[in-house]
Amino acid sequence: MIVNSTLSPPLPSPAASPWWQPHVHQDRRPFLLGRNRIQQAFRGFFAGADFVEVDTATLQVSPGNEAHLHAFATEAIAPDGGRTPLYLHTSPEFACKKLLAAGEARLNCFSHVYRNRERGPLHHPEFTMLEWYRAGEPYAVLMQDCGKLLALAAESAGRPILSFRDRQADPFLEPERLSVTEAFDRYAGIDLLASLSPDGRQTDAPRLAAALVAAGLRVASDDTWSDLFSRVIVERIEPRLGIGRATILDEYPVIEAALARPTVHDPRVAERFELYACGVELANAFGELTDPVEQARRFAVEMDEKMRVYGERYPVDDDFLAALAHMPEASGIALGFDRLVMLATGASRIEQVLWAPVAETRR
Repeated sequence: MIVNSTLSPPLPSPAASPWWQPHVHQDRRPFLLGRNRIQQAFRGFFAGADFVEVDTATLQVSPGNEAHLHAFATEAIAPDGGRTPLYLHTSPEFACKKLLAAGEARLNCFSHVYRNRERGPLHHPEFTMLEWYRAGEPYAVLMQDCGKLLALAAESAGRPILSFRDRQADPFLEPERLSVTEAFDRYAGIDLLASLSPDGRQTDAPRLAAALVAAGLRVASDDTWSDLFSRVIVERIEPRLGIGRATILDEYPVIEAALARPTVHDPRVAERFELYACGVELANAFGELTDPVEQARRFAVEMDEKMRVYGERYPVDDDFLAALAHMPEASGIALGFDRLVMLATGASRIEQVLWAPVAETRR
């Protein structure tokens, strides 16, 4: 240990007491024990439904190929000194789908995942993602899973409600199911599908922008269709979801569902839903796309957008695309486990439900 003999480090302020201080830990401990009870109950749920729990590698060739997700980069150094770029995964999805291709039919995974540029009451650079997949089963079954897990989380935490700030939801009520198209009409008075081509691949940003202006929402000259879509979701729709009971926001436009297959009844929208409670997004689910050619095309679109906005792109995992050709029809979902623990235990910040949070980073 090196000790600086001339300068003493400043004492931390009381407001910055680290999580390991006994008084801080005692305040957090009830939430952490609630977390353990919920995780144990969830493991029992999946084991009872014939799922196999898997553990995937954190280091991956590609962290994922969504335009607005940011990864932590590193490199592997071989014995001969050769260097290979690697990333901490943002989701275990690629590995789980490879396991589906290998022959697993039902699998679940509690995985630590890593996302850069994210920190706040609901965001943390490292957090736990619960993912589960059902081969040969429709994605509507995942909606039933979600309802059961919300109730199980509340029961395990010993509280009759889910809550975040001043919002509450009854976890024992069947979730509301609402399509994205219906939500745009109900909460913003916007006809979303009017701005999409018949196949869903082309968008009409000026038309959607005019609809936002008519709805009293701000529009910038350089807004893309996706920018406009996200603004309506964030400002008009999300705050109204999951109030009183959970909401399943279903059938996203195909252009906003890079890993999901189109619905049978309308090629403009995809088999994708998000689960909300108390205005908080908890989970993201897909009827999984298994066409490697179409998946590669969508990845290219996402990475072009990432380059346009952030000046970088991530590599594509060609091994994942190869596995897709052998993967059975399946449905899969990723649930932010820490967020659900927050709502079930009544915590106000994500750090309260993490046993050992990541150190604060500042300039």
